[in-house]
Amino acid sequence: MRRCHLTLWLFLLALTACSGTRFVDYGEGYSQRKQRDATTTKPSRPRVPKPPPAVHVVRKGETLYSIAWQYGLDYRTVAARNGIRPPYTIYPGQKLQIRKPASASGNAKPVTKSPARTKSTKPAAPSSKSSGRKPVKTVSRWHWPARGKVISRFKAGDPRRQGIDIAGRAGSPIRAAAAGKVVYSGNGLRGYGNLVIIKHNDIWFSAYAHNQRIRVRENDTVKAGQHIADMGRTGADRVMLHFEIRRNGKPVDPLRYLPPEG
Repeated sequence: MRRCHLTLWLFLLALTACSGTRFVDYGEGYSQRKQRDATTTKPSRPRVPKPPPAVHVVRKGETLYSIAWQYGLDYRTVAARNGIRPPYTIYPGQKLQIRKPASASGNAKPVTKSPARTKSTKPAAPSSKSSGRKPVKTVSRWHWPARGKVISRFKAGDPRRQGIDIAGRAGSPIRAAAAGKVVYSGNGLRGYGNLVIIKHNDIWFSAYAHNQRIRVRENDTVKAGQHIADMGRTGADRVMLHFEIRRNGKPVDPLRYLPPEG
């Protein structure tokens, strides 16, 4: 009888020990796995724009304006660096200098001269030719390019938010925000889909992206409010218009220039 009780007690003790071991092993494995997952999970980071290349090779369909737009530069800067004059004609295969070339005499120390002694005289009155700055060209009035809800706003420094996104229905009319000349019409700029760029003057430009259909061609003159494209989703994950305004090649917040109501 004692032998039977002893055997039963040893069996229960072994069973408890085994179940306890399984519990401890599971607990340690879960804790270690949780800690490992926490240390290997990387936080999401905003995409950092890549610096422009030193040289851009012109592709078919590109214009000087679209290339300057792609790198956030003033088209006149790109033209000056490459000795290109109006009407700014370029051709496929042409190599354009994008970044400012380094000075050949960059290691040379600047030579400073002592100021020359001059007689004390009264300052001359500024002449009418040299006084004052040239008046900055403006757009008298901007118009909303499409009807719909603004689903994404401009954020300075964010390459994904250089304008505003307006939601709408496929095929809805896209209209010129101001009068000007079409300087690009195509789909060669990555991430923009079917794109129209309008030059309003030497300083101000506007762009209309993700169109389903483009209704204007390069060099067309358009009026404010003219139907230039149909809303679509080319290069986007939903139907919308991505609209940008740029001043001297730099993006600005369109909501600062558009009227309060669309």
